[in-house]
Amino acid sequence: MPVFVLNENLLFPNPNLADDHGLLAVGGDLSIQRLLLAYSNGIFPWYSEGDPIMWWSPNPRMVLFPDNFKVSKSMRQTIRNKKYKVLFDTNFKQVIENCAKLPREDQGGTWITKEMQEAYLDLHREGYAHSIETYLEGKLVGGLYGISLGKAFFGESMFFKQRDASKVALYYLVEKFKKWNFLFIDAQTETEHLKSLGAVNIHRSKFLQLLKIALKSHTIKGKW
Repeated sequence: MPVFVLNENLLFPNPNLADDHGLLAVGGDLSIQRLLLAYSNGIFPWYSEGDPIMWWSPNPRMVLFPDNFKVSKSMRQTIRNKKYKVLFDTNFKQVIENCAKLPREDQGGTWITKEMQEAYLDLHREGYAHSIETYLEGKLVGGLYGISLGKAFFGESMFFKQRDASKVALYYLVEKFKKWNFLFIDAQTETEHLKSLGAVNIHRSKFLQLLKIALKSHTIKGKW
């Protein structure tokens, strides 16, 4: 499959033109407008420091449907004991910085470059990107961040410094989404960790159909 080269025009090729690995296009920028256009078409950026911006739409796509989230006995006990305090959108910058520092298996560095961090901070200021934070004795010990459009949430990354800290953040996010009738959390590509929490692979065409439905709903912007 060809890899398209983007220019200053706000356009993306059809995501179905990507091969199963998902690489669709290179180039462009990380402006708010381009990022929102990408996510609304099932496309996301992922690249390393020094590389051009690369845009992906893999097949299959891993998603977590809120009703399928699995809570282990130990995590349920942690939640019941209220070991952690969970907040939304109070420290987005520190969450993304912690995610960027987290060592990644088989990766020499982080894909959450300084450029990426600034771009998602801009999305956060505009009310599209959100953080869910887990605190222990006033210190940030886990969390995750992602982008919300319509009834879809695009999970980008998560981190933890204490046992189950990121899972607890995800639990509270899922509970909120059940109330708000969100359709899915996009986990992008398969990991054993997310599979253990109930995420499943679906065909890209199915994902794009669900995304189209999700985008018919109003985006809940601002602080959650």
